[in-house]
Amino acid sequence: MHVLITGGSSGIGAATALAYAKTGARVTITYNTGADRAAEIVKRIEAEGGAAAAVHLDLEDHATIGPAVAQAGPVDALVANAVRWGTIMPGSIAFEDVPAAEWTAVLHANVAGNALLVQAVLPEMRRKGFGRIVLVSSGIAEEGVPGPGPYGTAKAALHGMARALAWEAGRDGILVNVAVAGLTLTDGPRHIPQDVLDRLAARTPSRRLSTAEDMAALIVFLGSAANHNVTGEIIRDGSNAGRSAHAQ
Repeated sequence: MHVLITGGSSGIGAATALAYAKTGARVTITYNTGADRAAEIVKRIEAEGGAAAAVHLDLEDHATIGPAVAQAGPVDALVANAVRWGTIMPGSIAFEDVPAAEWTAVLHANVAGNALLVQAVLPEMRRKGFGRIVLVSSGIAEEGVPGPGPYGTAKAALHGMARALAWEAGRDGILVNVAVAGLTLTDGPRHIPQDVLDRLAARTPSRRLSTAEDMAALIVFLGSAANHNVTGEIIRDGSNAGRSAHAQ
C-alpha cells in the first residue's frame, strides 16, 4: 500500500507516517516549511527498512497540489492532515472583528485546498477500485472556542466533505472518514500549563489525553484494508471528552 500523508513532518502526521511504515506501507509525506524535519522522518523510516519519500505541498498555494500528488505517484490511501492554523489566536478578537482576509485565507487552504487534494488522488483510486481517505479534523469543529471562527468552520467543512465523498465514491471501493483529534500530546512546543492538562485528562473516560501515536493508530485503521466498510463517519478520539459538559 502507498500512503500519502500531508503535513507529515511533525506531530500527528509524523506519528502516522511512522505507524504506517511499520505495517509495511510505502509512505510519502508532504511538508511546507519543515523540509529538514520531513527528511528526518524519511530517514527514520528507511533506517527501519521501510520505504519513504517527502515532497513539498502548500495548501495555501493550490498550484503545488497537483505536482505534489504527481511526484508522489499513485496512492492507495490519503491522510489529509496538513492545516493552515490562521493568524488570530482564539479569544484574542471578537467574531465580528475578524477580517474578511482571514476567512478567505483559512477556508482557501483548509477547505478548497483539501478538496483539490482529494480530487487529485480520486481518479487513480477509482481506476483500481480501492481507496481510503482520512480527513483529520479537530474537536473545535464541534465544541467551538470563543472569538474567531475560521479555523473551526474550516474543520467542520471536512465533516460535510466526508459525507458527500462517502456516497459519491463508495461505489468505487473508496472509503472516506474523518478522524477528530482532541487536545493531543505531541513532541512539539506546548504552551498549556500542566495543571490544565491534568484537569482535562481527568475529565476523559480513560483519564488521559491522547498522544500523537494514539491518533496515528486510529488513522491507520481507517486508512487501511483492515477497514472493510466504515465510511462517512466522524470518529472522535478520546481526548475530545475533556471539555464535555457532563464530565466530572
